[in-house]
Amino acid sequence: MTDIFVAIFSLSGAIFILFASIGLIRMPDAYLRISVTTKAATLGIGLLLLAATIHFQDFSITTRVFAIILFILLTAPISAHLIGRASYFSGVKLWKHSIMNDLEGKYDKVTQELKSEDVEELKKRKKKEKEKELIKKKPLK
Repeated sequence: MTDIFVAIFSLSGAIFILFASIGLIRMPDAYLRISVTTKAATLGIGLLLLAATIHFQDFSITTRVFAIILFILLTAPISAHLIGRASYFSGVKLWKHSIMNDLEGKYDKVTQELKSEDVEELKKRKKKEKEKELIKKKPLK
């Protein structure tokens, strides 16, 4: 019975890793490649490790496998996010058919700061505030 579970989990894991490798080749830009490989490969590795846990049925192996799965689940999305963010800030282009760019106008390339509001709008608002301050400070004749 355990052999059936091992076969199911290992085959499923191998299929998800295959999907990740196909996605790496087929996706049109770096951001989609990062997304598909992170999700599919993480699930595939988790299923393969789960198959190893069922196969060996040893407490020390089980604890190690669950520690590895937890580590992968915690680090893979964070590293993918940071790679995607670094790619965006270094100027890697989006796919030409991308519908939206959530970071457009929110990143100031000069100061390298990311704002929740549009950078150009913030600059205009600051300029207006400075003009108002100058008008208040200017002495009347």
